[in-house]
Amino acid sequence: MQEGLECLDMTGGPKDEETSRRRILVQPWSQLVFGIGLVMTGFHLVVLTIYPLDPFLFRVAHLTFATALIFLLRPFYRNSPQHRPSVIDFFLCLLSISVLLYVNHDVQGLAWRSGVDPSSWDVVFGIIMLVLLLEATRRIMGWFLPGLALLFIAYALWGANLPGILGNPGYTFARTVSVLFGVQGVYGIPLHISATYAFLFILFGHFLANSGSGDFFIKVAFALTGTKRGGPAKAAVVSSALFGTISGSACANVVSTGAFTIPLMKRVGYKPYFAGAVEACSSTGGQIMPPVMGSAAFILAEFTGVGYDKIIIYAAIPAFLYFTTIYFMLDFEALSLGLLGLPRKSLPRLWGTIKYGFHLFTPLVLLVYMLLIHGASPILSALVALAGTIVASWVRSDTRMGPRKIIRSAANGPLGVLEVATACGTAGILIGVLTMTGLGLKFVSLLLSLSGHQLIILLILTMVVCIILGMGMPTPAAFILCASVAASALVQAGAKEIPANFFILYFACLSTITPPVALAAYAASGLAGANPMKVGWTAVRLGIAAYIIPYMFVYSPALLMMGNWSSILLSGGTAAVGCYALARGVQFRVAPVLERVLLIGSALFLITPGLLTDGIGFFLLAVGLLIHRSKAGSGESKEIHSSEHE
Repeated sequence: MQEGLECLDMTGGPKDEETSRRRILVQPWSQLVFGIGLVMTGFHLVVLTIYPLDPFLFRVAHLTFATALIFLLRPFYRNSPQHRPSVIDFFLCLLSISVLLYVNHDVQGLAWRSGVDPSSWDVVFGIIMLVLLLEATRRIMGWFLPGLALLFIAYALWGANLPGILGNPGYTFARTVSVLFGVQGVYGIPLHISATYAFLFILFGHFLANSGSGDFFIKVAFALTGTKRGGPAKAAVVSSALFGTISGSACANVVSTGAFTIPLMKRVGYKPYFAGAVEACSSTGGQIMPPVMGSAAFILAEFTGVGYDKIIIYAAIPAFLYFTTIYFMLDFEALSLGLLGLPRKSLPRLWGTIKYGFHLFTPLVLLVYMLLIHGASPILSALVALAGTIVASWVRSDTRMGPRKIIRSAANGPLGVLEVATACGTAGILIGVLTMTGLGLKFVSLLLSLSGHQLIILLILTMVVCIILGMGMPTPAAFILCASVAASALVQAGAKEIPANFFILYFACLSTITPPVALAAYAASGLAGANPMKVGWTAVRLGIAAYIIPYMFVYSPALLMMGNWSSILLSGGTAAVGCYALARGVQFRVAPVLERVLLIGSALFLITPGLLTDGIGFFLLAVGLLIHRSKAGSGESKEIHSSEHE
């Protein structure tokens, strides 16, 4: 009945990447957090289904739940109690609730007064809210994002003292606080995304993982690729692609799949730093993997006014190219090192695995159907998929979600949204200041001036900014800030709106593997026991295609499935061949230098859209492969030739 499924130890539910850095509470404090999480889930489900609230009040309540949980789970400083909340933590929780009560008391009046004629109490509670938000963000993400928010607030208050284009008219303290204490600031579109789409999809992912889908996806990946050359590394790619559909977080993917794949990669002969890089690079792709992408994808949909159903279609080809390139990279690395796969007897059998767990695919099928065929909203789609997860789990006794498991999933699910909520709230501070002071337009003018209105130069500048900002903040916040200032500049320089925003999204995601601060690489290095910087730079090499593809879909939107089918198929097909050539040229280190140079050149031409560039690319590829064949035929690379056939 479970043929081959016991060969790999993949027990347990999803692992929260923050577990090692948060309090391990003892009772009754753990029960308090459990209860708040359960109430938070119930509150969101009721508001989003049967009893809608004023959007402003709903966002305030969402952030109140998130900050209260953070204050209970994260210590104020290193020497704070580690097994229970401190008096300060409880005081901050009460302050969070007081902000919610104040807004609830006069939500309409506060909305009308925001940024125009604030009362003294508006300013007082606005200050309390900002302090609480920045402190909660500091506890869960460190100083970078709160520090940046404080810098922006300082600019709004004292920017009149700056010379030239960077100066602003100057704003009073009361007006600045009032703007940020409203829908123009903290409680704007980003927090709306967190309270609705992000919350539901993160909750859905938690239920899906607890139903056994995460383990099932990993077993399918090993059954498909485990026996192949360098099998565990390829299984990491496949499992991260599958797990990315229920996670959308690079670090969550790393700790969930890496705990199994990294030790197996090391066992078959991969060096620790390479095993960590494979997992970090593969897991990063989960943020751009349809049908459930990272939270930034929902923000992209709101920013562009494009339905989420179209966003996941646009993301399909780039995600395929990303994971295909990594797969080829691993194949040629294994070929260069002479690595083999795992014995078949130690792996699950594919048919037995699918036969046993096919029902666990049902929620994802439901989600895709609701989004793409039925045309339902993301909220309704997520709710239907969540209900489908519970029902599908009842097919087998060992995946069945009973009342206790459902309640536990509902209580723990909100813990996955804490970082998103605080990041979106703090990003609202940045957007509020950009809008209020006109700094966003000034940045657009500055970027256009620095680039000389040349699109390629502007793309490079945008890439650098996205990666730098993404090193210190999560993907949603990095995307929000970059899209707020750079997307408009890219459009003015000649890019289309959707490709421009996707360009920013890609590089906001890639910051998680780009040194010196590469969060996914750091997470993987801990599991692999390797140097984080070496893991990061190796991940950059493995994911090199991801640094090229965004430029290509800006110039050729067909890679985003925009256009007629002939251009889409031609662009996607030639780009896939180009990714193969790039992987072979970069990673097949035992091949002759001339062959590798020709293959890399071929890749750049093939990935670049156009009949002429495609023709040159195929010509260079053919020459490179002929050189390889001639060397093999003359006996100069018999070792390469023979190992290639293993």
